[in-house]
This record gives sequence, C-alpha cells and structure tokens, in this order.
Amino acid sequence: MKHEFAGIGMTSARTRGRMVDRLRQQGIRNEEVLAAMGSTPRHIFIDEALAHRAYDDVSLPIGLGQTISQPYIVAKMLELAVGAARRDKVLEIGTGCGYQAAVLAQLFKTVYTVERVAQLLDRARVKLRDMRVNNTRLRHGDGFLGIPDAAPFDAIVMAAAPPYVPEALMNQLAIGGKMVFPVGTVNQELRMIERSEEGFTESKLERVRFVPMLPGLA
Repeated sequence: MKHEFAGIGMTSARTRGRMVDRLRQQGIRNEEVLAAMGSTPRHIFIDEALAHRAYDDVSLPIGLGQTISQPYIVAKMLELAVGAARRDKVLEIGTGCGYQAAVLAQLFKTVYTVERVAQLLDRARVKLRDMRVNNTRLRHGDGFLGIPDAAPFDAIVMAAAPPYVPEALMNQLAIGGKMVFPVGTVNQELRMIERSEEGFTESKLERVRFVPMLPGLA
C-alpha cells in the first residue's frame, strides 16, 4: 500500500514535515496516517496561485464550488477510518481534487472514490495517474448511492456534508466497518457509524464545516 512519490514536490518535504508536527500537536496519533500525510504532495492538487498555502491548516478552493479539506480534518477522519476491522476496501464520497484518495491509497488496499462533478473527476484521475497511484477506482456517480456493486466496504469516508445520514451508504458498510462523515446544513458535526453483528452504533465527534453534499450528477 505504500507509495513513494519520488521526485514530485520534494522541495516541500520540509514544509510537509512541519505540517505533520502540527498534526501531532493537534492530537493525531496514528503514525501510518501521519506518514501518509507527510509523503503526499498536497500542493500539486491545488491551483498554483494557492500552492504557497498548501500546508497551512486551512481548506482551500479547488474550483467548481468545491474545496480541499484542511489537513487536520483529513487526518482526523482517516485516523478514525483506519480503525476499521479490515483495510481491504475503502469508499470515498467526494473525490474532489484527488488528494484524500492519494492519502487513502497508502492506508487501504483498494480505494473506491465517487465524484458527481465530471470535470473534477477527470482532473483527479490525471493527478493520480501522474503520481502512479494505481490502487484507486474512480467513478462518476451520485455519492448518496455509493457503489453497491463493489460493497461491502471496510471504511467509508465522506468529504461533503449531507443533510441526513444516507441509508444506502450505511448498508454498504462491512461488519466491523466504520463510516466517518460530516452531517448537517447550517450546524454540521463530524460523526462515526460503526457496524457490528448487532447493528449500527453512532458517535458524535466535533463541529466541522464542509461543502454540502448534493445529489445527482454534474
């Protein structure tokens, strides 16, 4: 699962190191997640004009009304997701620029990722191909529906906030799996749903701010 992004953005290795140090100070403890974040060149996924802010702890616009989440939130969600019983398949809802998929690709055997905006998906596909990330499966689709034909997933991570918890996604979670997601409209919160033989358990974690999750294709 380990990818080496040799020769890509190595000038920012020190900057990425500072970002990882900050994530540790913010409470991220999983060393695999920290290593994956530290080795992924976030600046190549955003507009060149904003590249100097790539490793700041802020969300940044990536065009078409979408954003790349702040590093802390990405790390927090992935730290929760890697606690799943197995790490064979993960489903990402909202490919966006492809950054989170590149990090997930170092933590899970196969990454399935869905994006409703075709233009964003095409850009992400090129970035991931250029970086030789070969264990991602990109789909143009409605995130509310997930990818039933590839289910069940050991983890599901959502990069946009639905107004309610999509039942279709819960049903695509494997036994022992975890779904980490923001939910809400004006007041959003990060939640985690865990699936066991007995059913589903939901935890409320912290206040967050994500772009809204929209149905359909664009």
